[in-house]
Amino acid sequence: MGLFDFFTQEIAIDLGTANTLIIHKGKIVVDSPSIVAFDRKSGKPIAVGEQAKHMQGKTHDDIKTVRPLKDGVIADFEASEHMIKEFIKKIPGISGGFISPVLRMVICIPSGITEVEKRAVKDSAQHVNAKDIHLIYEPMAAAIGLGIDVQQPQGNMIIDIGGGTTEIAIIALGGIVCDKSVKIAGDVFTNDISYYLRTHHNLYIGERTAERVKIEVGSAVEELDEAVEDMAVQGRDLITGKPKEITVTYREIAKALDKSILRIEDAVMETLSQTPPELAADIYNTGIYMAGGGSMLRGLDKRISKKTGLPVFLADDPLRAVVKGTGIALKNMDKYRLLLK
Repeated sequence: MGLFDFFTQEIAIDLGTANTLIIHKGKIVVDSPSIVAFDRKSGKPIAVGEQAKHMQGKTHDDIKTVRPLKDGVIADFEASEHMIKEFIKKIPGISGGFISPVLRMVICIPSGITEVEKRAVKDSAQHVNAKDIHLIYEPMAAAIGLGIDVQQPQGNMIIDIGGGTTEIAIIALGGIVCDKSVKIAGDVFTNDISYYLRTHHNLYIGERTAERVKIEVGSAVEELDEAVEDMAVQGRDLITGKPKEITVTYREIAKALDKSILRIEDAVMETLSQTPPELAADIYNTGIYMAGGGSMLRGLDKRISKKTGLPVFLADDPLRAVVKGTGIALKNMDKYRLLLK
């Protein structure tokens, strides 16, 4: 062990559009919304994560909330750098010492990312004292997190539905054979719900309310095995301008999300159509694995199973499958070195 290793701390980061998760010493130590609040006058950040999320949609002219990542990639370099820095400060054993430790990081990224976008991720990491930076594709990290042996000569299909992108990949022999990245995911579902309530109920709601509707009564199908209770939703009436409350059903939300889910289904079918026949035979036997927060939408697994004619398995902990896989890749870097970018 060299001096560099003695002062090195290892962390795995799932830098997501909606949430950022960090693993340190095998434990998830940060699980926070990817939001930063700024003071407009001074330009200085005043809150990150959960605290900034509570401000979302409720700010006055002097405060603005920013989501630094869009479609899985860094859209606001300064905000993302500050956010990562603040999250790292929350990790026990890294902050508060006389000497700031050097960081070794593995960060997961969308499979459809460009070289310029990769460089932006690495630059952000370098600004928070990271000296050894590795990147791993999200579908690969999700597969490892699901417990799949990705280095076997066997095909596995992964669908990772995050906040900004849906990543669909066929994995075999430690590599991605074919993949599709579409910008239809949790954020688009949230926007679909807002649009539906505006056009069908003349009700204007904020992003946080739309997200709560998605979680509480969201559905991909109009017929569920277990019915979900209707939900009361408050917002502003677009005609009178008064506060108003309506009741929505899961069937209505299924209609609102139908077009976006159709696009995900089309991307899944397109990826299957590009799969080499030997791997297609493997997938027929192993089925499809789903991870990511968006995969928790009620009935989505059954809808994709019906469309493809294949069994669909949802991860035990869909929200954390990607960061767990990133953490395993960090811990076993020699084993997974060829997978890292």
